[in-house]
Amino acid sequence: MNRARLLSACILAALPSAALPAFAAPAERSASAMPETVQDLTFDRVFASPSLDGPQPRAVKVSPDGRYITLLRGRAEDKDRYDLWAYDRRNGEWRMLVDSLKLGSGRALSEAEKMQRERQRVGSLKGIISYEWTEGGDAVLVPLDGDLYLAGIDGSVRRLTDSPEDELNAALSPRGAYVSFVRDGRLYVGPLGGTEHKPITPKENAGTVHWGEAEFVAQEEMARMDGYWWSPDDRLIAVERYDEAPVGVVTRTAIGAEGTHTYQQRYPAAGTPNALVSLHVMKPDGSGRVEVDLGPDRDIYLTRVNWARDGRMLYVQRQNREQTRLDMLAVDPQTGKSRVLFTEEAAKGSWVNLTDNYRFLKDGSLVWWSERDGYGHLYHFRNGKWQQLTSGKWMVTKLVSVDEAKGRVLFLGNRDDVLAPQLYAIDLAKPGTPKQLTEADWANAASGSRDGSTVLVTRSSTTQPSQTYIADENGKRLAWVEENKLDATHPYGPYLASHRPTTFGTIKAADGSDLHWMMITPPLRPGKRYPVFFEHYGGPHVQTVTRGWKGALAQAIVDKGYIYFEIDNRGSANRGVAFESQIHQAMGTVEVQDQRAGAEYLKTLDFVDPAKIATYGWSYGGYMTLKMLEADPGLYAAGISGAPVTKWELYDTHYTERYMGDPRKVADAYRKADTLDDAGKIADPLLLIHGMSDDNVVFENSTTLIAKMQGEATPFEMMLYPGQTHAVRGPHISVHLWNSIFGFLERHGLKPEE
Repeated sequence: MNRARLLSACILAALPSAALPAFAAPAERSASAMPETVQDLTFDRVFASPSLDGPQPRAVKVSPDGRYITLLRGRAEDKDRYDLWAYDRRNGEWRMLVDSLKLGSGRALSEAEKMQRERQRVGSLKGIISYEWTEGGDAVLVPLDGDLYLAGIDGSVRRLTDSPEDELNAALSPRGAYVSFVRDGRLYVGPLGGTEHKPITPKENAGTVHWGEAEFVAQEEMARMDGYWWSPDDRLIAVERYDEAPVGVVTRTAIGAEGTHTYQQRYPAAGTPNALVSLHVMKPDGSGRVEVDLGPDRDIYLTRVNWARDGRMLYVQRQNREQTRLDMLAVDPQTGKSRVLFTEEAAKGSWVNLTDNYRFLKDGSLVWWSERDGYGHLYHFRNGKWQQLTSGKWMVTKLVSVDEAKGRVLFLGNRDDVLAPQLYAIDLAKPGTPKQLTEADWANAASGSRDGSTVLVTRSSTTQPSQTYIADENGKRLAWVEENKLDATHPYGPYLASHRPTTFGTIKAADGSDLHWMMITPPLRPGKRYPVFFEHYGGPHVQTVTRGWKGALAQAIVDKGYIYFEIDNRGSANRGVAFESQIHQAMGTVEVQDQRAGAEYLKTLDFVDPAKIATYGWSYGGYMTLKMLEADPGLYAAGISGAPVTKWELYDTHYTERYMGDPRKVADAYRKADTLDDAGKIADPLLLIHGMSDDNVVFENSTTLIAKMQGEATPFEMMLYPGQTHAVRGPHISVHLWNSIFGFLERHGLKPEE
């Protein structure tokens, strides 16, 4: 689907640094016109356009012939609307290739596409959010407003579909002969050059059956958005079929709806049935269909699907419902017969984390990521034997590329600084000590060409928003894609004089682990004490404390006179199995203890007002707010709980059971982890916030808590957002949200001293 054409190594490897000018502004900007007076940030400006983070290119790609570099860029007047831009290396000019406003119909998206975008965390974006180059490099496939377009590099645009239904998950076949998409639960395929697209999967009588789509938990929790996979030679397609008839129904209001329109949504809550999933292989016309043998147990997860490089084998990852076992299946695509190639098993009292950090190589071997030694590392699986490529008490966070010709592997990891991931290289045959290729003190992300000869690096620091550049295989910067230089001409320029530095430190957890914290303070006056805005997330699979750009919102909070503080507790990501697994069947325990340790540390600082520490969190962080207030009345001056899980039996199967187990088997663990029994213990001011169209943490979580607290005469405040989903956001909605939060704090006496 998202094929490895991000960069064209053979063309760009020798690209001089001056060949690709900065996209957003003149190559050189004067830094002399710095603001002479301090200008504080406001929430109105934080959420307005243009973005204070500066230009943030998305989906940077290189045409197959290497001539064009393309990317999606937000408009200056509307930072959430993206257009497709192209840089022509021959004449050195940027131009807008597709204007989303001119080309788009502006029609409303279907509920299915809206929900899919929410699960991709791009629900607030408009215009073009994805595109794909044709094999010949003369055109780009562009999904827009529910239809498909073929945009020629010469400026021509041809409409491929024009239907009242949306075309989801559009893709070009690897060799470019076909275009495919999902419409009304069926997979359609047609020649790229035509407009005749035919369904190749059966028409089902049940409205609960879907072909070519990923089921809810795959999208929301497994980071798998795909539901079909082309073979490399265009001869076959592996297609998922799922039936959600067994899945329970929840009622939610429509996204962006006016009035009281509702949807009946299939939502697999913990301890209840999942969708029934199967996998089939067929030809592009739908003929020759065979079903893949996924084993006798139907209550499993289909987590990943990949074709061998030569297309002769299909590899399928199958996870048991308990998520303690992951089988790699080798499947004969002609017959559907499968065998177990190898198995990953969880450590006792833990689970198997899914990953995209693996590559099937031309020789049939595999570079694979595993936590089998207690930390996430790379291994080479060849001829049934394993060779460990990286080791140590640190984590590989991403496999970037494998240069098979040179036997070289590029990856991201936190070997030298858990707060600043770096790009490293190792030798595939004789790994040795990894070689660091990026600069220390920067938080780095990267992607690369298949062979690793060219890399796209995105980095940021506490004083510099994200920058993106093209580097060679040794990390040397060849050209800026977006320098995003932070000076007086930058959107953030007027606020540079008030930008406050970030400090970092550690405190010890009860088990001796280091807990990393970050802090931003206003200019401190001797003898004055300041209130604290103590933000937390606290859940697994997330790390919040890094050396990357924190954004304008934290600075706006500091400009209001508050100290901004965060700490990563046990259970958070990138610290190893033992650190993360302490929440196993014990959510709401060690995380609460570690956040308490952060609050107690703050109270020892002579510039902190110990009576004015307010805690805030969203999603798992909202859950944490409730558990923190319940566990330690009086420790926090107030709490803000956004979109919280209040009862884990209401959250989805794949996420919840991974960490908590099946509620039908460990009911007592769920009761202790839930927030309802102790809701009456909340004695500190509480603001509860929830989007009423939330399809992730469904609104019933909050209504259940509301009823419980009202029934016990426990005072609290709430702010509900009709039509908003799990991420309550928008230029005006976000301003209202944050003004509501700080209005609540001020009403309860948590204002800074004058």
